[in-house]
Amino acid sequence: MTVHFIGAGPGAADLLTLRGRDLIQRSQVCLYAGSLVPKEVIAYAPPGASVIDTAEMNLDEIIAEMVAANKDGHDIARIHSGDLSIWSTMAEQIRRLAELRIPYDVTPGVPSFAAAAAVLGQELTLPHVAQTLILTRTSTRSTPMPIGEDLATLGRSGATMAIHLSITNLDIVTSQLLPLYGADCPVVVVFRATWPDQAILRGTLSTIQEIVAASGVDRNALILVGKSLGQPGFGESYLYSTGRERDA
Repeated sequence: MTVHFIGAGPGAADLLTLRGRDLIQRSQVCLYAGSLVPKEVIAYAPPGASVIDTAEMNLDEIIAEMVAANKDGHDIARIHSGDLSIWSTMAEQIRRLAELRIPYDVTPGVPSFAAAAAVLGQELTLPHVAQTLILTRTSTRSTPMPIGEDLATLGRSGATMAIHLSITNLDIVTSQLLPLYGADCPVVVVFRATWPDQAILRGTLSTIQEIVAASGVDRNALILVGKSLGQPGFGESYLYSTGRERDA
């Protein structure tokens, strides 16, 4: 058997990869991350499969389900929202599986920042404006941030930021970035990108708190901060320039 870690994507069921869909269809056990994974994705589980919501389970309980499936020779689809490379808790599960010598593989998914950029219809890196994107979060009830990874330190770069899991810390986000990016720096909050109830809230570092408070959005939202979000006048890339043809 194999534990298949699968990134379900940001929400829309048709953004699940074909590989992920096929693995779910072949797995007799399906472990998924609660309300973050749409029911349309879980529906790919085969008839008779054991389908388990892990939202209220601890790590020991999740691993116990994997061990039981391993003894029965059943493949497991371990489904997480977004992509598995960031904030998925996959690493701690893999560490346990390695100790138990239970095989696993990983299928990536569409990450939330990419989905947010798609619903905004724009590129997050623009020539001569922003060429770096920082994926980060702030500390809430989750694991503390390591030293040197606070927004005030990261913000010195002036890079575009995709700040995850932090909508309840919007006051901290704005207070730490406003002195570095300026009061008029564009901010976009994307709530549940690609879900039927997605919402896009636009403002600046000086106005976004009031806008979000009025909307009632307090969960499942990504905060984007940076000059590239304002779609200012920007240069064209060298990749398709006539100058590149002359240099060839």
